[in-house]
Amino acid sequence: MLPIPMLTSAIGFLSSSWHITSKGMFAGSCIGVILLVLSLEFLRRVGKEYDRYIINQYNKSLPAATTSSSVSSSNHVPKGPSVSAAPSCNTIAKRFRPSVTQQAVRALLHMVQFAVAYFIMLLAMYYNGYIIICIFIGAFLGFFAFGWESFAVGLGGSDRLQEQVTVCCG
Repeated sequence: MLPIPMLTSAIGFLSSSWHITSKGMFAGSCIGVILLVLSLEFLRRVGKEYDRYIINQYNKSLPAATTSSSVSSSNHVPKGPSVSAAPSCNTIAKRFRPSVTQQAVRALLHMVQFAVAYFIMLLAMYYNGYIIICIFIGAFLGFFAFGWESFAVGLGGSDRLQEQVTVCCG
């Protein structure tokens, strides 16, 4: 087999023994990069869903009269450490702060997202065009699969604008 210059290189920051020496190893590396980026989008979605879950848990713990007049228990609640009700004439903005355990889970999810995002950044900084294209493909497929959600039309899409992402990598 003839050596291909783009393929006969090492990805040293992942493993000092990982040398791409065949087309099969290169294809496996490309698939692995795509799956890594898919996992980042999955983790982002898990973070959003967990936030929605703890907000819905909080809403269920409120008395029925308070819940129906201010914060909707739909799945279209903005993400973040505190949630305010949609502005209206009859409602007062409510705030919610997660418990220590809930915040620990949120922090763990954030840390894992952050770590995966930095591994992806390191892969991009390897300056291999094929790997960068695989990152783009993974981002497209990941967002297509895990970013497909409904918008709160009544809020003018403002729930979408409150999305929190890692500033560096997405």
